[in-house]
Amino acid sequence: MSNIRVVNLSSYTAPAVKEVQGKEWVEYGEDNSYFQYLIDRYNGSATNNAVINGIVELLYGRGIDATDSHRKPDEYAQMKALFSKNCLRRILSDYKMMGQCAIQVIYSQDRTTIVQVDHLPIETLRAEKCNEEGEVEAYYYAKDWKEVTARKETPLRIPAFGYSEEAIEVLYVKPYRAGYYYYSPVDYQGGLQYAELEEEVANYHINNIQNGLAPSMLLNMNNGVPTEEERNLIEARIAEKFSGSSNAGRFILAFNDNKELAATIEPVQLSDASDQYQFLADESMRKLMVAHRVTSPMLLGIKDNSGLGNNANELETASALFENTVIEPMQEVVIDALNEILAYNDISLNLYFKTLRPLEFSKMKVGDAEVIEEETGVKVKDQKRFSKQEEELKIRIAESLIAMGEDIDEEWELIDERPVDYEREDVHDALWSFASVIKSDPAKTSEQDTSIIKVRYKYASTGQARGESRDFCSMMERANRVYRKEDIEDAGSVNAGFGPNGSATYDIWFYKGGPFCQHYWVRQTYLRKNNKRIGVAEAQRMITALDPSLRSEARIERNPKEVAMAPRDMQDYGYLNPPAWLK
Repeated sequence: MSNIRVVNLSSYTAPAVKEVQGKEWVEYGEDNSYFQYLIDRYNGSATNNAVINGIVELLYGRGIDATDSHRKPDEYAQMKALFSKNCLRRILSDYKMMGQCAIQVIYSQDRTTIVQVDHLPIETLRAEKCNEEGEVEAYYYAKDWKEVTARKETPLRIPAFGYSEEAIEVLYVKPYRAGYYYYSPVDYQGGLQYAELEEEVANYHINNIQNGLAPSMLLNMNNGVPTEEERNLIEARIAEKFSGSSNAGRFILAFNDNKELAATIEPVQLSDASDQYQFLADESMRKLMVAHRVTSPMLLGIKDNSGLGNNANELETASALFENTVIEPMQEVVIDALNEILAYNDISLNLYFKTLRPLEFSKMKVGDAEVIEEETGVKVKDQKRFSKQEEELKIRIAESLIAMGEDIDEEWELIDERPVDYEREDVHDALWSFASVIKSDPAKTSEQDTSIIKVRYKYASTGQARGESRDFCSMMERANRVYRKEDIEDAGSVNAGFGPNGSATYDIWFYKGGPFCQHYWVRQTYLRKNNKRIGVAEAQRMITALDPSLRSEARIERNPKEVAMAPRDMQDYGYLNPPAWLK
């Protein structure tokens, strides 16, 4: 058995990252050519090529946009001028195919602004060895790194973004990958073997056809067992000349001293060969889909026989899943890089890539108009746009309400603060029924007040708003005052046109700043200091010990549940007459 050997034709290895002594840059892959290896796998594998192309198209969608473009037209115009369509497409293509991308940044002469942004092919760059703080201060550029290896070309050093005062820098964009620092392996790293296998299967078949469909041959040397050294030499020579898919169907011509010592050549017939090759092709395709996390091949224009995602419901589910788990996370990495560039020019925009997802798959029913735009790629033109007069009216109403608000003086101590809850409001009010109502100026008191308790409401945000808040909401938050329930109810017309049938009145006690508003009312309970009836600790104990059964004993007005809800969480998101695009 020692005379039988198995020859391994190829094996998979992870990309090597090497700091070579005497070189300022860090090599990536065997012979510093891993980027070229990825390009070869893209060009050679039909499935890998189709998936990468499809994902890049989904990443770019219908281009870059901003949900706040209508509020910041000048900044939006500057952004569109900086990032051209071709530049963004190439950046996204590199990011998907190579696992990283690079952006060349060109400054004005005085370096006050960035005046131009270009794509740099990632295969032309190698990272400089990091400094003592672990920072990469520059990247080396060469059109062909094979020429650098052959010492026919000298790479050009380009400073990293933010690490120099030079006119040109490079912003290197890569996601975090455990175990890697200078470079980032592709997200489909585990599928590269199958891309190579698919190439070899195709290569085998084409060479088999070109060579006359002859079977592969087994060469038996019948002239004795040579020495170990001779066996190694013969094995290496045969593997070098005749192994691999490119030699499919070739035959070996042997020259012998005489007929008795002639080598016998026996054809190796594979049973069910066509099935075996079909299995390899199908398995390669399946594993590449898994590596790229493709939820349905149909989303990328690839038809297979798996049955996955071949009906409308499955496609819709697959589309949403793929968008949320693959496309959007990759887009966010690139958008973060674009925001770094825009921030240098003092531009702040809520960027997003307009989706290619069919609109019928984009049944977005949660969030404000900007969230809907970001999810569907459609600007909500039916959303109410306030006239200058209406905006001025809102500001006047906010000013009036703020003027009625209070800054609680030192006579009172805040003992409880919580979002208004329909299920508990009556319980909290009834809790203080043992104390008489304050006998003083009714304009300064509330029906909810007693001689030792004061109840007020504060305007609060969910913290989940996208973009800028309405003027009314911003003013109310900045004022940081508290209000009687009666004053809130009497505030009247805040968002003209949002009332029933387009009327001028709008109840901010229920609907706060308007449809999709991200604000709500917070109930604050204050206890009069040094009163002789109850202390702070006892009052707080009573609040926390409230039992839901006490609700039936409440005898004062109950606050509806909408008081504690942000309009975006209400039915129809706070619209009394929801527009057509929301239905």
